Amino acid sequence: MTVTIGVLAVQGDVREHVAALTDLGVAAVTVRRPHEVDAVDALVIPGGESTVMDKLVRAFELQEPLRKRIANGMPVYGSCAGMIMLADRIADARPDQETLGGIDMTVRRNAFGRQVDSFETDLDYVGLAGTVHAVFIRAPWVEAVGDGVEVLARVSHGAAAGRIVAVRQGNLMATSFHPEVGDDRRIHAEFVRIVEQCR
Repeated sequence: MTVTIGVLAVQGDVREHVAALTDLGVAAVTVRRPHEVDAVDALVIPGGESTVMDKLVRAFELQEPLRKRIANGMPVYGSCAGMIMLADRIADARPDQETLGGIDMTVRRNAFGRQVDSFETDLDYVGLAGTVHAVFIRAPWVEAVGDGVEVLARVSHGAAAGRIVAVRQGNLMATSFHPEVGDDRRIHAEFVRIVEQCR
């Protein structure tokens, strides 16, 4: 039976994630209303602006339905702002900023710098052969993880060498970079495998 993966469609790289999932033969749909949260097997939270995304999730009454599904084991993958939304803690959160939570980690927003500091690099990624070409755009990094969090990738060189940029905890996965902007579908394929294992 084909899985249906939703892409949270309040803000950010929605079309790019839908395209990546569709390329893998997955039924991908947008999610922007509370009743749509229960209609999907899994969810992707795209990159965008985490404070705006948080406000829109609350304005559209999505926060509680999403938190409930996450707590009940729904697989979720978050890229960039999506990583921030899945974090239990934000090191530099705005006073009114909230997350959906689920991954026992502390993230720092815009950790690599402003838009002009965006960059690309190749990463070693646990479980994938060869390197992953990663695009970082005003990206967060992970400052600390709990015992149950698997670190999947770290920056290997430069001033940010050693910084954690991909993690997994149970059915939840997050990257601080944007695999949806290129042609490499391996990160999305990894998430699809997680979703299929939960069926």
